[in-house]
Amino acid sequence: MNNKNFTLNIAHLYPKLLNIYGDWGNVLTIKKRCEWRNIDINITSIGIGDVIDIKKYDLYFLGGGQDQQQIAVSKELQKHKSSLQDARDEHAVFLAICGGYQLLGHFYQPHNAEKLKGISLLDAYTIAGNKRFIGNVTAKCSYTIPDTLVGFENHSGLTYIQGETEAMATVTTGYGNNGKDKTEGAKYKNVFGTYLHGSFLPKNPQFADYLIKLALKKRYKDDIALQPLEDFFENQAHQALINKKY
Repeated sequence: MNNKNFTLNIAHLYPKLLNIYGDWGNVLTIKKRCEWRNIDINITSIGIGDVIDIKKYDLYFLGGGQDQQQIAVSKELQKHKSSLQDARDEHAVFLAICGGYQLLGHFYQPHNAEKLKGISLLDAYTIAGNKRFIGNVTAKCSYTIPDTLVGFENHSGLTYIQGETEAMATVTTGYGNNGKDKTEGAKYKNVFGTYLHGSFLPKNPQFADYLIKLALKKRYKDDIALQPLEDFFENQAHQALINKKY
């Protein structure tokens, strides 16, 4: 199917602050996989003090960041909490990585520091742990083919999900959300948070396409078939990391 004449608008939230571990590669992956299908893609970088027009955007992305940057973003996001919750409830797609993921929950409690407020798009919370989880992750999910997700985690926050929020995947290699319950990431409606860096989407093209389809459905109120792509190298990268620990 030719996807020409479709358009998607992406809001990249606070890229100058939440920009570690190559997370820009996730936005670039969405961009290229749309362009290869002749889907027009518009990316807007949202900074501190900028307005967020939720009627405009189909997909929002937040990357990972260090403590000081995460503090600044936490404070800024409080200004947009209600409107971003409305965007969630209107089926906008969110992908957040690590520090950004933590801020989509209710709060992140660091060691001996002020609690950082989240915006409660996910029914989840994070508490600083005493151990740093570092290494490759393989996890199983039920809504993509292939059903494996791979990536690299590097975090000490322990995230716990509850209520109607579900795990994004189940860990088979690595630690995941908290090293205890085998959950990795969280999802509610079209909101997804994960600890997988590396970047996440380039080596999980099936999940990138899943997000694109959700974003197209949000905009056009219809299930739109995506033109298949030749993903030889992407699939090779994906396969090479399955069950790899380091």
